[in-house]
Amino acid sequence: MKRRTGIIAMGAVAAMVLSGCASGGEGEGEGTEEGLDTRGPISFAMGANDAGKLEPIIEAWNAEHPEEEVSLVELPQEANGQRDQLVQSLQAESGDYDVMALDVTWTAEFAANGWLQPLDGDLALDTSGLLPATVDSATYMDTLYAAPQNTNAQLLFYRTDIVEEAPTTWDELLSSRDAADEADMDLLVMQLRNYEGLAVQTTQAINSWGGAVVDTDGQTPVVDSEEAKAGIQALADAYANGDIPKDANGFTEEQTNLSFLAGESVFAYNWPYMYDTAKNEPTSEVGDDFDVAAIVGPDGPGASTLGGYNNGINAFSENKATAFDFVQFILSEENQRSFAEQSFPPVLASIYDDEELITEFPYLPALKDALENAQPRPVTPYYAAVSKAIADNAYAAIVEGTPVDQAVADMSDAITASTGE
Repeated sequence: MKRRTGIIAMGAVAAMVLSGCASGGEGEGEGTEEGLDTRGPISFAMGANDAGKLEPIIEAWNAEHPEEEVSLVELPQEANGQRDQLVQSLQAESGDYDVMALDVTWTAEFAANGWLQPLDGDLALDTSGLLPATVDSATYMDTLYAAPQNTNAQLLFYRTDIVEEAPTTWDELLSSRDAADEADMDLLVMQLRNYEGLAVQTTQAINSWGGAVVDTDGQTPVVDSEEAKAGIQALADAYANGDIPKDANGFTEEQTNLSFLAGESVFAYNWPYMYDTAKNEPTSEVGDDFDVAAIVGPDGPGASTLGGYNNGINAFSENKATAFDFVQFILSEENQRSFAEQSFPPVLASIYDDEELITEFPYLPALKDALENAQPRPVTPYYAAVSKAIADNAYAAIVEGTPVDQAVADMSDAITASTGE
């Protein structure tokens, strides 16, 4: 029996659980022509949990643009509260929040409802220097509706004192089972509790094996492909065989973090924040005996699922010209570098090649590799309902032993019911 001494109550870094769905997805998503060339003071709305990272950027902007000052509006810390406050204002066609930092999973919903100004024409954004997956996360129905601000991708953490180098495929990872048993450690820990984290793990597996959850229309389920089934089956087999420990069925990001820090697992899938905790937490038993790499798929690097924020311009804003310039300002090299210095992964690809930053944050090259292979979570106006369908049925397949064919059929039916397809 493997040690479980490191598992304690879930801490403050637990993942945000999204709720709610599009209010029908009936908006045309075309924005309005009003305010496209108008300048003046604007507001920037962002969750209080991360808003502090933007304060120096806002101060720098205001110093250069005294006639077009940006006022920071802090939304609630919890994702649900943020979304609810924004939706209530937008449903009233209010321009109170000129620029909104949106969780990447909300972009399609807000676009479908006609709440975001498309970034085309006079507001066309140059995305050539941005990580492609971040642009995909801000695109709905082939139109860019937001400016990527910061991003995130899960990494494979591995114990360098147990394995000589990072595995490059799923089978290579599983082949380290004997080494894990000899060290009296679990092989791989990840988030298998039935919540958003499981939707992330499942989507990563589906995408890594070459499948997808929904079609490009954001509504039609395509999860019944052989590739998607193979990804889910890989997780189900690993759990059934004990390659993933049974108590991972209650793991969130923070419990994964605590397990790895306690020296209980050889590998872990988690977000980059765990690098700092493993290296610097006084209670960490890992010290320098670990490194990171991209997650793995059947034939090479896997497709990590993106996190982060996209900056949307309110369709009802009166000063869209200023709003557009401000979202471009956030994408400057200086400001994107400041994100990296705060372990807030930037979207500007060149930042990941900065040697000075790599010395301070050695995980940056691995994170860039992960981001270059990453894919957005399902881009759909009905994300919350789709996410629930994924998590509920993946839990049934992986943890409860429902045959994958049946679980995928149920997942597809649930997605159809939620999107009206």
